[in-house]
Parts: sequence; structure tokens; C-alpha cells
Amino acid sequence: MIRYISKRFLRAFITLFIILSVVFILVRQMPVEGYFPNYDKMSKAQIENGIRQLGLDQPMYVQLFRFFRDLLSGDLGISRVYRNNVAVTEILAPKIPLSLQLGSLALLVSLLAGLPMGVLMARHKGRFFDHLGTVFIVFIQAVPAAVYYLFIQLYGTEWMHIKMLFDASDWKSWILPVFSMSLGNIAYYAMWVRRYMVDELNKDYVQLARIKGLKSSKIMFRHVFRNAFVPMAQYLPTSFLNTVIGSIYIESLYSIPGMGGLLVDVIKRQDNAMVQAIVLLFATVGIIGLILGDLMMVILDPRISFGTKAGNR
Repeated sequence: MIRYISKRFLRAFITLFIILSVVFILVRQMPVEGYFPNYDKMSKAQIENGIRQLGLDQPMYVQLFRFFRDLLSGDLGISRVYRNNVAVTEILAPKIPLSLQLGSLALLVSLLAGLPMGVLMARHKGRFFDHLGTVFIVFIQAVPAAVYYLFIQLYGTEWMHIKMLFDASDWKSWILPVFSMSLGNIAYYAMWVRRYMVDELNKDYVQLARIKGLKSSKIMFRHVFRNAFVPMAQYLPTSFLNTVIGSIYIESLYSIPGMGGLLVDVIKRQDNAMVQAIVLLFATVGIIGLILGDLMMVILDPRISFGTKAGNR
């Protein structure tokens, strides 16, 4: 296990290095206007002086080395456009906790609603609740999210007497954004839990348990759900990242000052330091999510072993 984790972290480090290097080189191909908010008003001498100060006149490998050297010391750079001459860490500091809180709450709601829904659909396969759950899943997957997001905002604020714009100090204003962010994962969890449980119900060990006289509820929750949840566990950490990234429209809809739409905004403004920092953050969370997903599978199912060739993937 320790050997496997060490290998995964080494691969994660290499992956991060490649991702950041590619992003760094790509953003350096952008026009220099993106580094100077008052480019149109600057003289040629001022522009050349600014380029020298930023080190943009140096070879690419020198710039890349300096970037990683500063990164290891905790320096993510200075924003030049989004907020002129403000440290990137200072900009991200108030936004990251808010997005993490929203994402965590949305993931919790998704688990509390999606997993029981999938269990009930599997237990009542072919009956009313199964058909009702299938309609919900198809609706969420087929209808553009913007449609029901707007519906939830317009009618939810009216029926529940909630402010339309987000206010972190008012707990009621958290309800609609969190609910909206959780809908996609609710449908996803319900669909796959149902599928995995239906597959497990057809296996021999379930038939044997029934012959032995075990109660249906005990078979369903102690054996079938446990085995069906193992492949789902791998994607739980990653789905958290997808929830945070997928909140771009929701955060803009409720005017939430989080991370959701920040990446799109800084790319449009060509703020390279901000782009690199956000890509680093998302890539790190995504890679850690994959590692945690594998570890959760091992914890939930002792039959899985990464220490032997049969267990490696």
C-alpha cells in the first residue's frame, strides 16, 4: 500500500509539472498587452522596461525555472489585470473557502438524496418509484441545466421568500444555490447505485443468502449496497471538484463571489498569473481526488489490493 501511494504521488507530481509547464508556455504566447492594464497609454520605453522587470525577455526555460522556484516558496505571482499589482494569494484567499463550502454542502446533499434514491429504485425495480426516479434522471440529463437553474431561482425565491442574490451571512440564501449545484450529482449517484445494485441482485451470493432465510432488508443493505457502493466511491472525491468547477453559471446567477467564474474571467482578461494559479489549484484537487478515490475503494473492499500485480490497474 505504501509503495503504491508513493508511486501515485510521484506520478501526481510529474503530472502537475507537465500541466503547469504546458499552461505556462501557452500563456506566454499571448500578446504582452495582457501584462499591462494601461498598455495603450504606455510609451515604447515603458513597455520595454516592464518586459525586462517581468523577465519576459529571458529564454523560456529561464522563465519556467523562475516560475517553479517562486511556486515552491509559496509565491503564486502578482495579478496585473484582474486587480493591478495585487498578490494572487490575496485575491484567492476569500474566494476559495466560499466555493469549498458550497461544493461540500452540495456534495453532502447529493449523497443524502442520490444514494437512497438509487437504493429505492433498485429495490422497487420496474415499479412506480423506479419509473419516477428514471423520469427525474432523464430530465436532469436531457434538459439544459440553465433552464431548471432559472426556474429554481425565479420560483424558489418567490415561494420560499428568499433573496435572489447570495448573502453569505443569511443561511436562507445558501439553499437554492446548494440545491441547484447538487441536482446533477443526485441524478448521477441514483443512476449508478441503481445499476450496480441491480447487477449485484442477480449474483449467486444473493440467491444463496435468500435460500438461507436472511431478511430482504439485511441482504439489500449489508451485502448488496455495500458491494455496489465500492465502484461509486472511486468517483466521490473527483465529483467534488466537478461540482466546484461546474458552479460557474450558478455563482454568476446568484452573484456568489467564489471560484466558479473566476477562471473564465481571468482568461478573457489575459491575467496570466491568475490563470496559472487557478489551473494549479484545480489540477491539484483533481489529482488528489483520484488518489483518494482509489484509497476509498481499498478501505471499503479488502479484496482489492494494490500491492500485487493482480490488484494493480
